[in-house]
Amino acid sequence: MVSSSVRSAQLRRLMSQGVVMLPGAFNALSARMIEREGFGAMYISGAVLANSVGGVPDVGLMTLTESRDHITHIANVTSIPMIADADTGYGGPDNAARTVSVLEAAGVSGIHLEDQEFPKRCGHLEGKRLVPREEFCEKIAAAAAAKASPDFLLIARTDARGVEGYDAAVERAHAYLKAGADGVFPEALESREEFDRFARDVDTVLLANMTEFGKTPFLTADEFAEMGYDLVIYPVTLQRFVMNATQDALRVLKTERSQRSIVGRMQTRAELYDLLGYQASLPARPPAS
Repeated sequence: MVSSSVRSAQLRRLMSQGVVMLPGAFNALSARMIEREGFGAMYISGAVLANSVGGVPDVGLMTLTESRDHITHIANVTSIPMIADADTGYGGPDNAARTVSVLEAAGVSGIHLEDQEFPKRCGHLEGKRLVPREEFCEKIAAAAAAKASPDFLLIARTDARGVEGYDAAVERAHAYLKAGADGVFPEALESREEFDRFARDVDTVLLANMTEFGKTPFLTADEFAEMGYDLVIYPVTLQRFVMNATQDALRVLKTERSQRSIVGRMQTRAELYDLLGYQASLPARPPAS
């Protein structure tokens, strides 16, 4: 497995070259595909962990152990950098510090912690509640002190825009940077103008969430780059696409009582084996006598 320190240094290099797009992997096989298709980094979403691994809503039900195991499977079969969603850090400051240690050891290049109360809610839903600024700063400071590599990226996510307003989001971002965060993730900004303004108001490493069906309008990676964003995540894009295709396939199978009409839309056995490196994993056979 490629170590976290190597991946973290690699991520820093990628960021120095321009905006980094991070599609969200929903399992180790999709992570292989992300790397195969030429993306330089990937994202491990807490929502996808809850949905695809746990089969539950993203409301803080998954544990650090489940996150670590999910990430380990992905890290074992890929070599590119990963940023992981660490939700609220699974507890207080000591828990956040342990979260950094555990997930960095598992192979991620960085994490983001959010300033919502536990149990958290999806960042694009109403009804979120924030922890006091000083309380989250303590969590950020503890997490920063736990980093093993200076290249490991600790990103503070603030959900303040939808709770306390834009100005509060900026104020919280500056406080989190002072506490030890390496960058900021302003969740659920609602226009290009807000993203542009935030980049001018908070001069640091910035992560943008280009999710679907939320409060953020569709912007291209190049548009985010022009505004000064370093990282753009696509957390649930692949899961949403695959689940829609899965539903279509199931309906065909149930209606037609055969998969014959959709075989042409499937990944072939040869394509799957090639992605998995199947032949290379087979033990060598002695020559026939």
